[in-house]
Amino acid sequence: MSHDVGRQQRALTWSLAANAGFMVAEFVAGVAFGSLALLADAAHMLSDVGGLGIALFAQSLLSRPPSARHTYGLQRAEVLGALANAITLVAAAVYIFIEAIERIGNPSEVEGGGLLVVAALGLVVNLGSATMLARARGEGLNMRGAYLHMLLDAAGSAGAIVAGIAVVFWRALWADPLMSLLIVLLIVWSAWSLLKDTVHVLLEGAPRGLVPEEIEAAIAAHSGVESVHHLHVWNLASDVRALSAHVVLDEALSLHDAQEQGDRVRTMLEQKFGIEHATLELECHSCEPETATT
Repeated sequence: MSHDVGRQQRALTWSLAANAGFMVAEFVAGVAFGSLALLADAAHMLSDVGGLGIALFAQSLLSRPPSARHTYGLQRAEVLGALANAITLVAAAVYIFIEAIERIGNPSEVEGGGLLVVAALGLVVNLGSATMLARARGEGLNMRGAYLHMLLDAAGSAGAIVAGIAVVFWRALWADPLMSLLIVLLIVWSAWSLLKDTVHVLLEGAPRGLVPEEIEAAIAAHSGVESVHHLHVWNLASDVRALSAHVVLDEALSLHDAQEQGDRVRTMLEQKFGIEHATLELECHSCEPETATT
């Protein structure tokens, strides 16, 4: 794998411990101060704790070696972890939305000072966790999902701070559920982006930033290659690219020379397109059926 799995596991472990501890404190404070913004953020943090746990478990599977049953190892576990994280984000957004709609028409009493203090502490925890994950996340979707959870929680804490200020200075009780709705919009936007990318990987779509036609042209232009067909490119994991293709060589070569030619093409694919796993079927003539002419 291209990223440091051990470093990412440590970042996830520290973030999980910090957020689990603060989640309990925020829930108690939300009940004590009557703040939906704090309760909503605590519910979102519950999804974060679950999401971090999923991400940590998925990340631990990446280090398992390939086996006869899983010949590529369990690299795609990180994509499944990201998918689970996206689903928990959506579930949290639905819960917060329902609660906020009920309270906007009937705002309840909120202890603005307590809300302000707890939200400020939450912002520190969230930003610290997000910074730690950002430094270790690499390009994997699993770490991206965990990072998004932390970043959105930081946004939630910032929203709760604004609500606390509005309540303390202007007795604007409606600000608490309104901020909760704004948090929902942020959650849904990020969850959709993450969900779309994970499904794209699971459906074996072409990796983001790669154009199959450009790859095919690069192989065909390589010295000693006549043509290319049956080219497929996909992600084994979100940051591990794979390719298979039939490559027709422009002259009959010995097995040794053909293998060397294939090695040169594979080296080009890794250097130019970042494709780590390339399976090439070398041919002396195309295996595609000829088109009948009239």
